[in-house]
Amino acid sequence: MAAKTARSKSTPTKENGVRVEEGLSLFKSDKFDADAYVQSKCSINEKDIKQLCSYLLDLKKASAEEMRRSVYANYPAFIRTSKEISDLEGELSSIRNLLSTQATLIHGLANGVNIDHDKVSDGSPANGLLNFEDNDLSDLEKWAAEYPDQLDALLAERRVDEALAAFDEGEILISQANENHTLSSSLLSSLQFAIAERKQKLADQLAKAACQPSTRGGELRSAITALKRLGDGPRAHTVLLDAHFQRYQYNMQSLRPSSTSYGGAYTAALSQLVFSAISQASSDSLGIFGKEPAYSSELVTWATKQTEAFSLLVKRHALASSAAAGGLRAAAECAQIALGHCSLLEARGLSLGPVLLKHFKPIVEQALEANLKRIEENTAAMAAADNWVLTNPPAGSRHASTAFQNKLTSSAHRFNLMVQDFFEDVGPLLSMQLGSKALEGLFRVFNSYVDVLVRALPGSMEEENFEGFGNMIVQMAETEAQQLALLANASLLADELLPRAAMKLAPLDQASHRTDDLRRPSDRQNRNPEQREWKRRLLSTVDKLKDAFCRQHALDLIFTEEGDSHLSADMYINIDGNGDDVDWFPSLIFQELYAKLNRMASLAADMFEGRERFATSLLMRLTETVILWLSGDQSFWDDIEEGPRPLGPLGLRQLYLDMKFVLCFASQGRYLSRNLNRGTNEIITKALAAFSATGLDPYSELPEDDWFNEICLDGMERLSGKAKGNNGEVHSPTASVSAQSVSSARSHGSY
Repeated sequence: MAAKTARSKSTPTKENGVRVEEGLSLFKSDKFDADAYVQSKCSINEKDIKQLCSYLLDLKKASAEEMRRSVYANYPAFIRTSKEISDLEGELSSIRNLLSTQATLIHGLANGVNIDHDKVSDGSPANGLLNFEDNDLSDLEKWAAEYPDQLDALLAERRVDEALAAFDEGEILISQANENHTLSSSLLSSLQFAIAERKQKLADQLAKAACQPSTRGGELRSAITALKRLGDGPRAHTVLLDAHFQRYQYNMQSLRPSSTSYGGAYTAALSQLVFSAISQASSDSLGIFGKEPAYSSELVTWATKQTEAFSLLVKRHALASSAAAGGLRAAAECAQIALGHCSLLEARGLSLGPVLLKHFKPIVEQALEANLKRIEENTAAMAAADNWVLTNPPAGSRHASTAFQNKLTSSAHRFNLMVQDFFEDVGPLLSMQLGSKALEGLFRVFNSYVDVLVRALPGSMEEENFEGFGNMIVQMAETEAQQLALLANASLLADELLPRAAMKLAPLDQASHRTDDLRRPSDRQNRNPEQREWKRRLLSTVDKLKDAFCRQHALDLIFTEEGDSHLSADMYINIDGNGDDVDWFPSLIFQELYAKLNRMASLAADMFEGRERFATSLLMRLTETVILWLSGDQSFWDDIEEGPRPLGPLGLRQLYLDMKFVLCFASQGRYLSRNLNRGTNEIITKALAAFSATGLDPYSELPEDDWFNEICLDGMERLSGKAKGNNGEVHSPTASVSAQSVSSARSHGSY
């Protein structure tokens, strides 16, 4: 019942059990075909084999952990039952001896044995035996009269081995006399009583001597062995354990923790005392009593109790203060020292690690959370004064001289340094199964820092809902360079610095290969599925900042400060009222978009050196944001399709030219995407449909594609200030691709 209650209260254990059960369900099926399963796995490639091996190792660890938890959940009941059985066996043995004695007495009375009272001296004999005149006694009876005095002499002189031999001799002679009827039953009973009385006296002497702190190891083992030979094994084993307890308690008197002492030193000294005592007790128990289950169970119960007491002492004098102050390194080191000593006992069959973890894990988790909270608060405080200018690592820091000198702003440098220090401290957390919790906590802190970066974007204060920041002040990133620096911070941390630091949490079998592995940190990190998923989550958090950045710049392009739109239907509808003399050129808003993208591309070339892919995806996202906004602006299309004035031929041509211009510069800048293509197609399709609704043929009003291509290329040259080539065209390997894609779509009527 106790084990059932423990399992019901342990949600993580239950979840682990469910995962293990799900993993084994395939093998439990009645339709499971072993040959087919092996054949299916043999056809996989090397990468799949590695993944399968990793999965099987994880399953093995989860299964072992589940079995260990199950054993410890039921162990107290098992120990209690074993002890009760042992006690019952002892009582049955006592009853058997008593019945045997009573049977002997009854047998003597039945045969008419009479005691000659004339031969009994006045008063009770001191030794409980009958005294006979020498001329009436046999040699055996003389021995019986002298035997108790001989035992008393041996006990007084503490000649234990000789006393044990005398006990054995007496019991043999009594057994023979009983079989041969050479002694009376009363004399036999007196001898048996004398032996039992002196055995008890010797047992008390041995127990008292064994529990003296001054008793050496050899003397202790001799005393326990003698006590066991006296026939009281359970008491002998209990005395052995109590003797080891008294010894290390005596040694602990010189160990006094103080508020100024180093917690690790205190933990190491105390751990050495306690686990050395447990180890010696285990060795003595095995050497004297062997592997008998009753004694092994008592040893495990005793060792668990001592470990519990040790855990409470370490918590009180070392861990609690460290955890309260956020001292993760001190708390983790104390726990690691204790677990290190404890692991040495596993070779003796004593797995006491779960007992330590039960007490240490919550304290170390508290220190972990306090440490993460400090990183979050310090980074937010630095962001309040950050000028959002990228610089190299601070001079004098231990990361300034490394090969990975990446430019970040001051708050990001502070965040990175604190994270590096954090991962220096969390190595011992692996042995406490806190690696995943450390990664999850750091993800939460990084997400909080990204919220700070989003908050630094102009206009985000009113739009975003930031939990946990209250009225915290963040320095605004006013310029495009400062805003790109925000993205440089987040992308570099998420893509390289944090995953590289998290490699210190890799399992030991992977960590041993780090020094020989010269691949990029991100490639090495991809070995670990958990860290690969963690990195993916970090990058998805960066997308939150990227979306906020693109949304802000798109709105700046589309709307004025007064809220009016630069991208309205009137700019296309009214063009037909200005006559045929039109200077064909992309609309002003798309000119500004092209200029903004060029400026950002130039800034990003320096800020995202080595990470050009991120810069390209950022420009791609910004272009998509503008086009998708236009495609989904219902008021714009209501005016185009149902407004008082229809879309004319010139307006259609201008809208077509604007979309062609977007495709051309996006293709030239290598940030043309499927979403952008789809968005421009939707816009042109809607415009053609609106024009067709007037009864006119849109294709008869649109010039050839070469006309649009020439204007787009000329517009990019004029806006970028670049000179034309010899043939009057801008040489771009992708410009022709854009022209061909637009021409093909138009010829097939997709526009």
